[in-house]
Amino acid sequence: MTSERPGLYEMLDDRFRTGRCMNGDDALEVLYTGCRWAEGPIYLPAWRQVIWSDIPNDRMLRWDEETGAVSVFRRSAGNTNGNTLDREGRLITCEQGNRRVTRTEHDGTVTVLADRWQGKRLNSPNDAAVKSDGSIWFSDPDFGITSDYEGHRAQSEIGANNVYRIDPATGEVRLVADGFGAPNGLVFSHDERQLFVSDTRAGCIRVFDVRDDGTLSDGKVFADAQARKEARFDNLRFDDGGRLWAAAMGDGVHCYDPDGTLIGRLNVPEAVANISWGGAKRNRLFIAAETSLYSLVMGVTGTHPTGPGRRRWL
Repeated sequence: MTSERPGLYEMLDDRFRTGRCMNGDDALEVLYTGCRWAEGPIYLPAWRQVIWSDIPNDRMLRWDEETGAVSVFRRSAGNTNGNTLDREGRLITCEQGNRRVTRTEHDGTVTVLADRWQGKRLNSPNDAAVKSDGSIWFSDPDFGITSDYEGHRAQSEIGANNVYRIDPATGEVRLVADGFGAPNGLVFSHDERQLFVSDTRAGCIRVFDVRDDGTLSDGKVFADAQARKEARFDNLRFDDGGRLWAAAMGDGVHCYDPDGTLIGRLNVPEAVANISWGGAKRNRLFIAAETSLYSLVMGVTGTHPTGPGRRRWL
C-alpha cells in the first residue's frame, strides 16, 4: 500500500491513516543543523526548550521554543547520549564518554547516579527511562568504548551489554536484562507493566514483563527489522493511542500498532537517532538525525516520558 502523502508519510496499514498519524505538518521543520551526530532530545516544559546531545562534538545544545534560538547548554559534556526527566523535572543524562548516568539538579550541579556495576566500570550508558516509583532504568551498550569518535576507546570491564535499574532509595545498580547485541532505547508501557528495549545489533525490539519487585521476565521479540534490513532501531516513544514510535536509523521513524504491526513510517532525509514528544500539547515530535534537529507538529499526542498510562500491550 502506498502513502497518500508521498515524501514524509508512508502508510503501510490503514490504521496509520485512521489513527490520525498522517494529520499534521506536510514537511519537517529544521530547527538546527551543524551537529556531527545528534542524539537524545528531551523537551523541558517549564522552560519550553529542547536539550539534545551532539556526541562527537562533546556538547549539549539547547533550542528555545519562544525565540527559535540555539545555544550551547553544556560543553565538555562527557559525550552525552540519551536524556530524560525524572519525576521532579530534573535532567537525567547518559554520559557515554564518562561511562556514567548523571542527574542535573535544579541548581545546576551534577550528581553521579551510576558509574559501576559490581565494582566494574559501565561500558557507555546510552538511554534511560524513569518509572513512577522513581527508579531509573538504563541501557549500557559498548558504542562509546569501541572507538574515540563518540567516547574513549577501552576494553569492557563487564564483558557484556546489559540493561540496569537504579534503586531510588538505595542507589543500588542492579542488572535486569542481558543477552543483547547492543541494547539502546527503552520505554515503559502506559501501565508500566512492560518494558520495551531496542537491540540495535540484533535488529529487533524486545518486550519484557515488569514484576512488582522491579525484575523482568518473559522477554520476547515485539518487532523485527528483518523485513526492512536497512533499519537499525534506536530509541522508542509511545503516543496516547498506544502506538510505539521507533527511531530506525537508515529507515526513518517507524510506527507500530499495539499488536506489533508496522503500520507506517516517517521518511526523514538523515539517519534518525532519537525522537521525543514535546510542545504545549505534546503533539510536536522532535527528531535528532545525524547533523540536525527536526520537528513535526502532528495529529497524535505523545505521552510524557515519566508518566504511567492505562493501556497494556500484547
